[in-house]
Amino acid sequence: MNIYIETYGCSANINNSEILSGLLIQSGHHITNNENLSDIIILNTCIVKGKTENKIKRRIQDLSKFYPNKLMIITGCMPETDFKEIKKLNNKAILLGTHHFKEINNLIKDYSENKLINKQKNYLSYKNEEKILLPKKPFNKLISIIQISEGCLGNCTYCKTKLAKGKLFSYPKEKIIKSIKNDLSQGAKEIWLTSQDLSIYGLDKKENKKSQLPLLLKEIINLPHKFKLRLGMMNPNSIYSILDELIEIYKSPKLYKFLHIPIQSASDSVLKHMKRKYKIKIAKEIIEKFKKRIPNITIATDIITGYPTEKLKDHKENINFIKKFKPDVFNLSKFSSHKNTEAGKLKTLHIKIINKRTTELMELHRKTARANKMKFLNNNLKVFVNKKNLEKGFYEARDDFYNIVLINLDKNNKNILGKNINVKIKQVGVHHMIGEIEKK
Repeated sequence: MNIYIETYGCSANINNSEILSGLLIQSGHHITNNENLSDIIILNTCIVKGKTENKIKRRIQDLSKFYPNKLMIITGCMPETDFKEIKKLNNKAILLGTHHFKEINNLIKDYSENKLINKQKNYLSYKNEEKILLPKKPFNKLISIIQISEGCLGNCTYCKTKLAKGKLFSYPKEKIIKSIKNDLSQGAKEIWLTSQDLSIYGLDKKENKKSQLPLLLKEIINLPHKFKLRLGMMNPNSIYSILDELIEIYKSPKLYKFLHIPIQSASDSVLKHMKRKYKIKIAKEIIEKFKKRIPNITIATDIITGYPTEKLKDHKENINFIKKFKPDVFNLSKFSSHKNTEAGKLKTLHIKIINKRTTELMELHRKTARANKMKFLNNNLKVFVNKKNLEKGFYEARDDFYNIVLINLDKNNKNILGKNINVKIKQVGVHHMIGEIEKK
C-alpha cells in the first residue's frame, strides 16, 4: 500500500515518523509524499500548543472530507488525550497510541481483518516502549535523531503531554550507543539527542542517585567518528545538579554550543503555580555560568505568556529576563487551556491581555536576538552544510554555535552538502545569517 505520513511537533515526533516509515517499508508498504496517491493517511500529532492542536483537528476534518474512502490513522500524543474529539471529526479513523509505534503493522493488519473493534483499546494502553534500534527512514540522512527516554518526572499544571507520555522511562545506554554507531556508519554527520528532558536521563532507575546524562555524553563524544552532537531540551532543576560536569562536556569540539533551557516564566510566583521545581534564580545562574565559561553559546528558552495567575508584574519579570539574557532562540507560547490539567480549571486571562503581552515579548526578542548576531557580521565562520532546499534556492548550514547560516544555491557550490566549509557572513537576521563561500 502507498502510505502518506504527516508529522507535527518536536524532533522526537520526527524520529517516531522515521520509525513508522521504516517499519512500514519493512512490511512491504511504500511511503509517498503525495497524499493524493496514498491508500492510507497517517497523522503523527502533537498537543503541546493549543494552536497546533487546533490546526491538526482542522486537518483531520479536511482530509476526511477530501478522502472519505481512505483509511486514516491518528497517532502521536493526541489519541490518548482526545479520543472522543477525534472520533467526532472522523468516526472511521483508527488510533495508535504513543506507546505503540512498533505495532503499526499489526494495527493495519487487524483493521484489514476486521479485528480492530475488540482491539482498539489495546493500541491506546500505557506501556514502556523503547523507540530505538528500529528500522527507520531518516528525514535527512546526514542527521541522526536519537531518543534516549520518554516521559518525565514533572507534574506541571499546564502540561497535557504528560497525560500522553507518562512517567520517565530511560532507554538502555548500550542500545543508545549502538544506535548512534549504526547511524554514523550509514553516513550521519549530526546526532540529535532528544527526549522530554535530557537531563533526567536514568533517574527512573532506583540504583541511580543522579542523572546518568554526563556518563552517556562522555561515551558518545569518545566515539572515533567525526560528527557534531546537538542536545535537546533540559529543565533548569535537573541541569543544576550536573551543571559543572555538563559545562565541561560542552567544551568538547564535538558538541554544538547550544543550550535549550525552558524557563516557562521568569516569575517565581507563576513558576510556583505551574508546579515547576525551581526558582528563576536557578535558571539565571545556569545561563550565567554557561555564558561565562563558553562565550557566544546559543541560548534557547521557552516562555508561556498569559498563564491564568500571571499578573502585570510577572509579565514585567519576563520582559526583564529577555532584556538581560537575550536568548537567541525564543519559543513563546500563548497559554493553552487543556481540560484534564490543573491549569485548565483556572479562569483564563482576557485574550487581548495575552495578545498584548505576547507582542511585547516577541518584539523585544526580535530586537535582542538580531543584536546578538551582529557580532558575526563580516566574520569568517566554519559551518557544516546539512540541508539543501531546492524550492527556496539555498543550502542550510550550522556553525559551532548552532546558528543557521543560509548559502545561495548556485552553479559554483553544487557539491557542498554534508561538508564543512568556510563562509563569510554578509547579512544577519533574527534567526539566521546569510553567508558566502570564501573563494580560495
